Amino acid sequence: MNDHVASGPVADEADVIVVGAGPGGSAAAYHLARHGVRVLLLEKTEFPREKVCGDGLTPRAVRQLIRMGIDTSEKAGWLQNRGLRVIGGGVRLELDWPELASFPNYGLVRTRMDFDDMLARRAVEAGALLRTGVNVTGPVQNDDGYVIGVEAKVGPGREPAQFRAPLVITADGVSGKFPLALGLTKRDDRPLGVAVRRYYHSAVKADDDYLESWLELRSAQDPARLLPGYGWIFGLGDGRVNVGLGILNSSDAFGKTNYRHLLTDWLGSTPAEWGLRDEANADGPTLGAALPMGFNRVPHYTRGVLLVGDSGGMVNPMNGEGIAYAMESGEMAAEVAVQALARPFGPERERALQAYPAELSLRFGGYYRIGGIFVKLIGNPQIMRLATKYGMPQPLLMKFVLKLLANLTDPRGGDAMDRIINGLTKVAPSA
Repeated sequence: MNDHVASGPVADEADVIVVGAGPGGSAAAYHLARHGVRVLLLEKTEFPREKVCGDGLTPRAVRQLIRMGIDTSEKAGWLQNRGLRVIGGGVRLELDWPELASFPNYGLVRTRMDFDDMLARRAVEAGALLRTGVNVTGPVQNDDGYVIGVEAKVGPGREPAQFRAPLVITADGVSGKFPLALGLTKRDDRPLGVAVRRYYHSAVKADDDYLESWLELRSAQDPARLLPGYGWIFGLGDGRVNVGLGILNSSDAFGKTNYRHLLTDWLGSTPAEWGLRDEANADGPTLGAALPMGFNRVPHYTRGVLLVGDSGGMVNPMNGEGIAYAMESGEMAAEVAVQALARPFGPERERALQAYPAELSLRFGGYYRIGGIFVKLIGNPQIMRLATKYGMPQPLLMKFVLKLLANLTDPRGGDAMDRIINGLTKVAPSA
């Protein structure tokens, strides 16, 4: 454990330290700073930097960008999309994002290379202090075990340093080193995914109006054979596409497959004119990452620390989306922290901080439990084959599925589909 018990009075560098300047951390820092809170945002790398991601954003993520005051127009460099194109069971279906009061009706695509940089700069514009090259290694705790700061290695020389604050928000991604140092391990009873992706130059697919999702992957070496997992092809609007595939731990192939070879095998079955079969069109290596899903690390608040995004296992089990939930939980953590800091240290502040896991559970708990059931079902190839064969040709059913998988409903009012989905998530257990 990298914890250190503090001794003697030390001045706080900030009201809140945010560990990690990914989408969740930068969103938390932005919303805190907007409320006048002194925020120290610590990032181990330097910007701009690459991250393994599909680079596609649903309307749920777009809403969070708008809440941060970010211009999401095409003239600002974004590629907007109209919806999701689903391919499977011999059917190719284009589903537009729903028209809702609560969410915009378009998605976006942008590489993480400048996306994360943009969000961090937005937090700085709001008043947060960003320090890069700071690798946080663990908590600083008082005699009661309460976290009052962080230990870090700073700069190229990795000099040891401490930073103090009454509250810490950890948004350190899938590794979750900070919560691990507090003894918060991953839950094995929650879904987990693995995704790999690669960039390719493709004149045909680069400017697509739809995010493309493949429910069935065919082998180039044996077209009759279905490969495990699901795939995507997202046009980036700059002459390139992001192509990738994901596999869930409910699949027999999970942990037993060379995912890079799997991606190459699938891409070999795509039309030659797309350019995805040709190694000469590849732009960079194939990279992979784990997808921690369905609240696979809890509690989301303990001893002065709030967990945000992947650090708290908040990837949507239904569609593998993490950015929207990282940004949303970041905003929620910020709102709770503002209220808590207005109270004296002790029971009153703790009462306010407990609102964070309660609100997370209320907003996502039931939905994630349904997602866990969904993951187990689609991990069965026979069920997946039947669902694809009989579900895909039903446009009304697929519209419902899109709303469910992307978690896009109006909480009040809405249509019959919204009411069914909202009702299901309310009755599902949230723990």
